[in-house]
Amino acid sequence: MHNDFKTDDQPGSPSTAPSITLEQVTFAYPGALIFKSLNFTVTSGKWTCLIGPSGCGKSTLLRLISGTLHDGLSGVIRFDDGYDRQERTAWMAQKDLLLPWLNVVDNVCLGARLRHEMSDQKKKRAISLIEDAGLGDYAHALPSALSGGMRQRVALLRTLMEERSIILMDEPFSALDALTRLKLQDLAAKLVGGATVLMVTHDPLEALRLGHSVYVMTGRPARFSDPLIPPGTPPRKPGEPAVISMQAELIERLESREVP
Repeated sequence: MHNDFKTDDQPGSPSTAPSITLEQVTFAYPGALIFKSLNFTVTSGKWTCLIGPSGCGKSTLLRLISGTLHDGLSGVIRFDDGYDRQERTAWMAQKDLLLPWLNVVDNVCLGARLRHEMSDQKKKRAISLIEDAGLGDYAHALPSALSGGMRQRVALLRTLMEERSIILMDEPFSALDALTRLKLQDLAAKLVGGATVLMVTHDPLEALRLGHSVYVMTGRPARFSDPLIPPGTPPRKPGEPAVISMQAELIERLESREVP
C-alpha cells in the first residue's frame, strides 16, 4: 500500500491540515436564499460528511469553500493556517470532467501535467493507484472506453493524486456498484489520512462508514443538525452494530427534517 500524503510542512501537507471556518455566511442565487448567517466549522484532519435532500445547498457549500463560487457571498470563509484556499484544496465534483483525449493515467495525473510537475515517480504512483482501484487493464484507455463507474473511479484517483490537505468531494462513490463502492471507500480513507475532508453524500451508510462527524443539512435557507459522531476509526465495517444502529437514527433525522 502507498504512503498516505506528504508529511513535510508544506501547504499541501495534511500534517498541517487546517480547519475550515464559516462565519456569518450568507449566499443567494437569484430568487433563492441558500445560506443565511451560517456558522459552521470543518474539523482539522478529520472526515466530515454532509447528508440531506437534493437542492438544499450541499454542492453549493463545497463550491463556496473551494473559492470557485463567490458572487452573492457575504461573510467569512477561512482556513485557520492562513494559506490561500486554491493552493490547499482538491475538489471532486459530481461530474467526472475527464479530458476525452487523455488516457486514464494522464487524466489521473492531470494536475501534475498542468503544473509541469510530471515525473516517473508520479506516474508510477498513478499506475499503482489505478491498479488498486481495479482499473489496471484500462490504464492506457481513453475515457470513451470506460463505463460511468469506471470514469468516476478515475476522477476520484485524480483528486487523491493531488495530495492536498483539504479535500472536497461531491458524491464521489455514487456511480459505483456496492462492492466497488466499499473497496474505493476503504482506499480513499487510507490515502487521505490526516487531511481535512468534507464529503457530500446521499448514502447514510457511506457517511457513517467514513465520517468522524456526520451532519444532516436541510431547509431553505439551509440549517444543520447537531453532529452524529460514529464510534471507532474510519473506514468502519458496514455490519458493525453501532453503525447499523446509528444508520437507523440518521435516517430518522433525515425523515424528520425533510422539507416539503
